[in-house]
Amino acid sequence: MTAGPASPPVPFGRFVTQAQARGRLVVQPRMGMSRTDRMRDGLRATRGAAATTVGTITVDSYTRTGDAVAARRAVARGVALNGYPITTYDPAVTRQVLRGVADDAFPVQVRHGSARPEKIVTALLAAGLDATEGGPVSYCLPYSRVPLNVAVAAWERSCALLAEAQQTGARPHLETFGGCMMGQLCPPGLLIALSVLEALFFRQHGLRSVSLSYAQQANARQDEESVTALSRLAARLLPDVEWHIVVYAHMGMYPLTPEGARLLLREAARLAVRTGAARLIVKTTAEAHRIPTVAENVTALETAAAAAAAEACAPRPPGVPDTGIHAEASALIDAVLDLDRDIGRALVTAFARGYLDVPFCLHPDNAGRARSGLDADGRLYWSAAGAMPLPGRPERGRAPILGSDGLMAALSYVQRTFDRRARTETVRCPSHPVHAHTTDRWDQQP
Repeated sequence: MTAGPASPPVPFGRFVTQAQARGRLVVQPRMGMSRTDRMRDGLRATRGAAATTVGTITVDSYTRTGDAVAARRAVARGVALNGYPITTYDPAVTRQVLRGVADDAFPVQVRHGSARPEKIVTALLAAGLDATEGGPVSYCLPYSRVPLNVAVAAWERSCALLAEAQQTGARPHLETFGGCMMGQLCPPGLLIALSVLEALFFRQHGLRSVSLSYAQQANARQDEESVTALSRLAARLLPDVEWHIVVYAHMGMYPLTPEGARLLLREAARLAVRTGAARLIVKTTAEAHRIPTVAENVTALETAAAAAAAEACAPRPPGVPDTGIHAEASALIDAVLDLDRDIGRALVTAFARGYLDVPFCLHPDNAGRARSGLDADGRLYWSAAGAMPLPGRPERGRAPILGSDGLMAALSYVQRTFDRRARTETVRCPSHPVHAHTTDRWDQQP
């Protein structure tokens, strides 16, 4: 194998901020294949989409959990994995996958889901890549049984590896997954606080290019207020680093119909444009049924880009009212930062005391006393705050004890709402597709 390109491509974070300055929303797929030829083809197709795109290499589950033996065995036997085993392949192999694909016009990010990502970070740097994502909380509590203090230490070492690369002129980028905790049913004040706290953790450990995430929830107006609050907090607390906001299309149960899935994706693109987010992680029409194909991912990228372009030309809607999300996130952030000057130690202590408490999260280090609910309009709220220092103690009566029917109704709210919208709009305009400029908002639906 020959070596990689003589000079590294434009850093991931800089590419996104430059695209944003030109008024272009960057769209990105979730994509990972274990065969090198298929991974390369997926990246090339992403690059060729009619959109401003960045590439994704998502690692497989064995690599994510550190089971290198199983990953090597699968590769040796030609068994397909659910992602790219980046620590199994020699860095020269990954460089060959990227050759002629990743460059100034198309940076690539490695996505993984690991609570202990040091080997993944080492492998991606060796392959000439500069961007990844996750965090000591967001890739520990939802996805592992690794103790939180162990994950914090592992992420400190991983940040150090990325920061060391800066000494050679690289500009590594790290995206916090904190705004996507559990995918759904986590009120936005906590999502925002976790996203900002992980970004502050990255900065404390030497990173100078970060992004902050937020996952689309079940009410468009609440999401607009939330992403706006996240941007305000990032501007105040991260004045000395390069940062941008990334919105995720809904992380929960996706619509069953292709039309409903497209409506939801378009709504995510509009959310990103209206709130000034720079990047959008898309989902496809296949999400409710199976792993999407490369072609379906490309279609989703182009659908989102078209919706974003249409929204950018649309009249600006009135601003959303302040329902206290910014104040709630600020209170949580301040309470954690007051615990310890070291943000990693502060995060561990905050979870131990219940100052941070993720509803429906079963990790042993999560207090599990907070409860959330979803009202008739899809707005998330706290029904019990546990020990979290939230302003106004926003409990609405006793914490609900959700049976299976109640939980499934909340989890499937978005799916049902958008499939119903798709049926309604198909009946209203039976001979025309639903266009990106439709003005319906899901929080206006019954």
